[in-house]
Order: sequence, then structure tokens, then C-alpha cells
Amino acid sequence: MSPSTECIRSLALAGHAGAGKTTLFEAMLHAGGALTGMGSIERGTTVSDTDPMEKARGHSIDASVASIERNGFRIHLIDTPGYADFRGPALAAMDAADTVAIVVNAANGIEHGTRSMMAHAKERGLARIVIVNRIDADGVDLPALVDALREEFGNECMPLNLPASKGRSIRDAFFQTAGDTDFSSPGEAHQRIVDQVVEIDDEVMEHYLEAGESSLTAAEMRDALEHSLRDGHLVPIVFASAREGVGVAELLDLVERILPCPSETNPPPFRDADDAPFAVTADPEKHVVADVFKIVNDPFVGKLGVFRVWQGTVRKDSQLLVDDGRKPFKVAHLFRLKGRDHVEVDEALPGDIAAVAKIEDIHFDAVLHDAADEGHIRLESASFPTPMYGLAVEPAHKGQEQKLSQALAKLAEEDPCFRVEHHKELNETVVRGLSDLHLKLMLERMKSRYDVDVVTRPPRIAYRETIAAGAEGHHRHKKQTGGAGQFGEVFLRVEPLDRGSGFVFDDETKGGVIPGQFMPAIEKGVRQALDAGAIAGYPIQDVRVIVYDGKHHPVDSKEVAFISAGRKAFLDAVSRARPQVLEPVVDLEVSIPDHYVGDVTGGLASRRAQIMGTDSLRGGETLIKARVPLAELVDYPTQLKAMTGGLGRYAMAFSHYDPVPPGVQKRLAEAWKPKAEED
Repeated sequence: MSPSTECIRSLALAGHAGAGKTTLFEAMLHAGGALTGMGSIERGTTVSDTDPMEKARGHSIDASVASIERNGFRIHLIDTPGYADFRGPALAAMDAADTVAIVVNAANGIEHGTRSMMAHAKERGLARIVIVNRIDADGVDLPALVDALREEFGNECMPLNLPASKGRSIRDAFFQTAGDTDFSSPGEAHQRIVDQVVEIDDEVMEHYLEAGESSLTAAEMRDALEHSLRDGHLVPIVFASAREGVGVAELLDLVERILPCPSETNPPPFRDADDAPFAVTADPEKHVVADVFKIVNDPFVGKLGVFRVWQGTVRKDSQLLVDDGRKPFKVAHLFRLKGRDHVEVDEALPGDIAAVAKIEDIHFDAVLHDAADEGHIRLESASFPTPMYGLAVEPAHKGQEQKLSQALAKLAEEDPCFRVEHHKELNETVVRGLSDLHLKLMLERMKSRYDVDVVTRPPRIAYRETIAAGAEGHHRHKKQTGGAGQFGEVFLRVEPLDRGSGFVFDDETKGGVIPGQFMPAIEKGVRQALDAGAIAGYPIQDVRVIVYDGKHHPVDSKEVAFISAGRKAFLDAVSRARPQVLEPVVDLEVSIPDHYVGDVTGGLASRRAQIMGTDSLRGGETLIKARVPLAELVDYPTQLKAMTGGLGRYAMAFSHYDPVPPGVQKRLAEAWKPKAEED
């Protein structure tokens, strides 16, 4: 039998790589009775890291879900990847939880992942707690770490329990006020928390100031505490050693006793068809609204859609719609997840995390519902990092083009930060991700799942060509092969246009020197040259072509003759018009710890970058803004990672086209060796 919605909790474990999230996930499942024994990362036996690549590397790549049934409560746990390379699945999964636990390695302190995940949880209005893990590690200074957390994230960060016996046990500091601890005291910590939470409600504050804590009922304190968590007015700090099991049972008690239930969480940011806020309530009797936050394409099981129920009750054999689809699907099987294992259940209430299989229309961020008039509801998407690292891919074996396309599409369904682009102009397929490691593992996954081998290389740069001056060109096309010949003669001018203007073709001939029916043929010839390029093989843009004179023959003039004459007259004019190769320039923003500013700006300068300015960010970081030729950034992610120890992040967006330096133009022109065309 399902617990009531008030007894459902959902907690996502997030933070920097190496903080111990997966071990804590395993320890909580074991302490909660969901496992008879703890698995091990080293042995590859954990519930969450089941993918062969995760086992081989010893860290999470995807988010994993499991649940605990304990004391009449159901606790959904989500283990998220810590490496920034796999931030997409982590951020998507966090949005399915009511509370995010930021796990901090006591030995390493506050790291980049700590800051970024804390900021995301705050931005999304999620309740937050901080779990300080590995409290029994040698040389840790827990009081200093608490001070650092409060300085970094605000005074609302307060210990809710305290380590004792040199990190071998935990003392509660909210429901109890006595006992020996390694630092501070339960009474002192308790008083700080009470003083903090009563501020959230004027009436509770008044009672407290008049008659003290004893005047407050348990319900008033619980409501004030929940309100404080929901508003970010309190961010509890708790302590644990996941590997030794210290503080894990106490953590589960706190999850049950103080964390918000689905009806107490901040409403998720759903939007209706008019982009207005759409309110959902954790009422099991209302229409169903659920959001798909994870897709798994299993070659054997099929597509699995994992979703969080926000409103209504999803029942086995019920009918659901996907987004604005008009054809419902039957929930033939409803699953609760335990890592890779699927446990069939009869229903999913508000706050539950469940899954359906083999529904082809389902996709990441899909809204599942059972009311036809709610088909345009969507969950406002999280701010995912922009995937900028790119590789051009092609099948290693001929005949696998379709298989490659299908495999890439399935991978893109699973990770919101993995994208596939098809560039018709360059005749290449480019995959983009958050780093070289991200793409490497995605392509390894494609090989193991779908047996598709690929050859990779850096993506081609979409150079362009143009002219810097006006010039005239001429060509006479004449062929005589016995019988009817070919004749067409064209005189034209070219003029440069403003950047981004494209192409303009004008006819200024007079007296019928070229009959009107041949003018489209001349334009066709010019456009052929525009597409093929004139000096380096790249499309020509921002050019005006004016045909002003020519000749024709009443018998021998044909379209093919004027196509050739138009193309070669245009190339003749371009060769005299100071042709230029243009390169794409991007706006680049790089976020780095302050002490790397000199190295990073120096590195950018060596890449022909124009530094536009710097801004100071919170947490000792600097944002560098620059404009850089895209061709100079092909290997930049790898260099930035090496230069900053993996702490640097960047984003870029197209800005404009600029002429390349003469040396670059010469190199590109020499590399382009078109075959000589026959007349």
C-alpha cells in the first residue's frame, strides 16, 4: 500500500566529483532497508553505477534513482554525476526532487561543483541541505569548514547535528540539546536554528519573543522550519561518514522529520500555452501532470521514460497523453526504479518517481497528463550548459550512415547536453558535448550499445569569401563542334555589400544585347561560382553583380553557354576585386578562479582574441569576455581544462564574420586545389 503524499520525500545528492555521493546513496539504501548489504565502487557493485563505463572508471556518468520504504515513509533518492562533463543528467534529475543535498568532501572543502550545484538548486527554488561527508578523514578541520560554508553561501547555513567521538558518531542538535560533541554544542547549535527559523513567521516570532521556545507548539516549529527550508532561509548542515555508516541513519530520520513533502515544496515552474505560470498542486485526485526528466534507450528493454508526478495519480492501465498529442498511450506497466532494476507497481502519487517503457513518443522534458485541454503545458527548462566542444563524425564502415544517424538520435534523447548537428553546406555531421571526455564516453556508449564505429576529426570551420573592392569581369564562351555551336558573351561588374547583406543580381543591359531569357542562366552561373568559391573553396557572400553588356548569337546562343559565361566572368571580376576569406568570430565568456586570470588571458591573446573586459564573480571567480576567431578554439576546451585543473568553464555564441589575416588566407588558398574545369 502506498503511503500518503505527506509521507513521500525526494532527495537528490549533488556536488563535486569525489564528494562521496554514490557511497552515501548506497549507505542510505542499506540503512533504510532497501539493501541487505552495501555495494562498493571499487568492486563495481553499487546500485547506481551499473553502466560498464561507470564501473570501469569508478564514477557516475548518469543519474540513478532508487527508493526506501521506512517508518511509513517513501524516500526517493537520486544519485547525480559530479563531473562537470556530465552536468546535463545531473541538472535534469535535480529538478525531479523537492530537496537537494549538496555533498561536500570534508577533506577537500568547497569545490567548483559545490558552488555550481548549490547555485542551481537555489535558482530553481529547491530546498537545500549540506551533507559534510568523510568527517573521519585525517586532518579535517570541521569548524573551519562550517565557517567557510557560511561565508560562501550565507549565514543561513547552520549545523543541524554535530559530530562526536572524533567523527565516529553524530549528535542531534535540533530535537535534543544535550551531549558532548567534537566542536560547538547541541544547545548552542539548537538555539541558532530556532532563532533563525522563527524569523520566517511574524506570529511565531511574536510568541517566541514573548514566552520563549516553550510557548511554541511542535506544529508551529515544524511549519516554521519547513517554511524556512522552502524559502532558503535555512540551509541545514549535517555530518556523515558514508563509508563507515556514521550519521546515515540520523540523516534518514531528518529526511522524514524535517524535509518538505510534495505539498510543501515550491511549485515547479510550469507554463501554459500563453507562457503564463500554470499552478500544479500535490493533490492525488486532480488531473495528472508529470514531467519526464530521464530517458534510457536500452537495446533490449526499449525506451524507458522516468518521470516525477507533480499532480494527480498515475495508475497501471490508465491512459496518458504526451505533451499536446491527441493519441493516448496505455500505462501497461508502471515501474519504480532501483538503479537498473525495475519493480512493477500499481500507482504513482504526487511526489513519486516512476517509469514507463516502450512509449516511442515520450522524450526528455515531456509532460505526461490525462486531460486533453492541458496539452500545451511545459516545465520551464533548467539552464543547461551550452555544449560547445565538437567533433565531426562519420561511420568507419560504408553503409552504416543510417545506423549512425539513428544511434546518435537515441544518445541525444538521453542527455540534454549532447547535441547532433547536420551541416549540409559542409557535408558533415557534428556532435557537441561539454568536453572531450563527454564526447569520448558518448561515442564509446554508441559502440557498445549499437555497434557503430565512427571516425572523428575536428569540425570544419564555416569560412566564407567576399570582395573588398569593385571590379569588372568578362568571358566569351564559344564552342563549335560541327553543326549547332554554343555562344554567349558576358560583361559584368562586382561590388562589395555590407556584411550580412548576402547576394544581389542586377540586369543593366540595354538594347537587347543579351535576350531576357538568358539572364536567369547568367545568374545561375554566378550562383554556381558563389557556392563553389573563388580563392579557397568557400561560399562567397555580400556581393552585388551587375550584368551591363554582352553578345548573343541567334542560332548558337543557348542557356548552357550563358551559364558558363556568367560563371567565368564572375570569377574573372572577383580575382580583380581584392578577394578575401572571412572567418566566423564568436563572443567567448570564460569563468575561472581568480588566480588563473593571467594564464587564461595570455592564452587567449595567443589565439588572436580581443579581450572585451572582465567581471568579478562571487566565490573568488572572474568572468573574462573576449571575441575570438572560431578557428582558434578547436582545442580550447582541452587547454582550458589543463590550465585550470578542470575548474574553468566557457560559453560562446556567434558574433560576426571578419577577414582572416593574410597568412591564414594564403594557407587556405594553397590548401584548396580545385580540378581544372574544361571549357
